[in-house]
Amino acid sequence: MEPRLMSRHVSHLRPVAPGSAPGLLASVADLAEMRAAIAGGADIVDLKQPAFGALGAWSTDALEAAVMLWNACGEGRPALSATAGDQPMVPAILASACARVAATGVPIVKAGLFASPHAGACIAALAPLAARTRLVGVLFADQDPDFSLVAEAGAAGFYGIMLDTADKKAGPLTAHLDPLTLGQFVEEARRNGLMTGLAGSLTLDDIPALGGIGADYLGFRGALCVEGRTGRFDPVRLAQARVLVRALG
Repeated sequence: MEPRLMSRHVSHLRPVAPGSAPGLLASVADLAEMRAAIAGGADIVDLKQPAFGALGAWSTDALEAAVMLWNACGEGRPALSATAGDQPMVPAILASACARVAATGVPIVKAGLFASPHAGACIAALAPLAARTRLVGVLFADQDPDFSLVAEAGAAGFYGIMLDTADKKAGPLTAHLDPLTLGQFVEEARRNGLMTGLAGSLTLDDIPALGGIGADYLGFRGALCVEGRTGRFDPVRLAQARVLVRALG
């Protein structure tokens, strides 16, 4: 195991050195897709139910089953994350949702930080949980994201910060933020000791343009499925994405 970006947290997630390829995050909707993502070489298997929103959450029973499957994989397994759902920006509600996911044993919990004047208070409310689990805050490129929240997440002990999109019909991440802005986001996250990820309706065609941004991970769902993000997960498309992402190094 190696320290990640000089963070106080430790994980088997590999650090991404300058000029190397980012890791590939594959979002999966059930255990069968999880098995396919593990077999297909995803670096992070992300448990997300796309039918329930941008960060739709798995049920507690399903999360516990996924953790059992993940633990059974032993050495060489990918990292495992899970979303806490599209929660309102009410500190107690968001903290409770994230605690529920963490209690199942999922090692990385993703918390949506939707546009709201209460997003800072939500980050503060998550600080106690961040002290004992790896929290990743998710900002949304199509909601005029407040990058000052990056420093707040770092100060609260978060493990990472990502950019995603809330409205999956409004185009990919790259339609909302230009490469310069994405690079500034990554640099700000690194200054605050945070792992970085870029996601949000990314297509395979978006991958080459993201090569110079320097994010630690690129996340995909719809691009890995037949007929969109709620469709059938396709191992062939995962293999294609993996080749393109590896070529960025």
